[in-house]
Amino acid sequence: MDSLFNVRGKVALVTGGSSGVGQLIATAFAANGVKVYIAGRKPDRLAAAVAEIGAHGECIALTADLSKMSEIERIAADLAAREPKLDILVNNAGASWSQDFEDYTEAGWDRVADLNLKTPFFLTQKLLPLLSAAGSADNFARVINLSSVAATVTGGNGFAYGPSKAGVEQLTRVLARDLGRHHITVNGISPGWFPSRMNAPLGEEAAQAWAENTPLGRLGTIEDMGGLAIFLCSRAGTYINGRTIITDGGETL
Repeated sequence: MDSLFNVRGKVALVTGGSSGVGQLIATAFAANGVKVYIAGRKPDRLAAAVAEIGAHGECIALTADLSKMSEIERIAADLAAREPKLDILVNNAGASWSQDFEDYTEAGWDRVADLNLKTPFFLTQKLLPLLSAAGSADNFARVINLSSVAATVTGGNGFAYGPSKAGVEQLTRVLARDLGRHHITVNGISPGWFPSRMNAPLGEEAAQAWAENTPLGRLGTIEDMGGLAIFLCSRAGTYINGRTIITDGGETL
């Protein structure tokens, strides 16, 4: 029972791991003995994140634009050349696009839908051999898909974002149903307001308003996000499958 939350020695890939929620999860993993790969488009941001995360443990950057199928295939091949197995995949990379309804563009819609919904499906598919190699009847491999409270509440003019995240939650369920035969669990995390580049343009006033509307009276922290991710990837979370857990301090109650 003393190792219920132990993740030491596991190997993880966190997409979008150079900022925001992805970096919070990657940092918590590294600090608890996980070998962490982070993937992102921009080498400078990846390098900065590796320096920060590396202060807590092992972190390696993989540069890729995961909105493109060729890059999804390349990063899967790259990881397979480095590791015999992958214990944890965190599908966190995402995009948003805000525009008035009358002017909302197909390009904006496609950018959000592709990265938020299509990428998690195909990256999980291409990494299936590595995930299957890690999973066993007593120790399943883990996939975590990042959703958002925007999947269930409305507001703003990011018309593609909420529907894409609602799709992620259904994708989580259907993958969980299918991948159990490979000894893989699939779960989701639906965050409220955590520090991120995506939330930054909304400003400090909006962040404060969110905190004041939350029963806990504060925004999310690395301990909140990292703790939940570690739970889902440890022995303690083994019997949870196909579920998306909201972590918003009760703001959407």
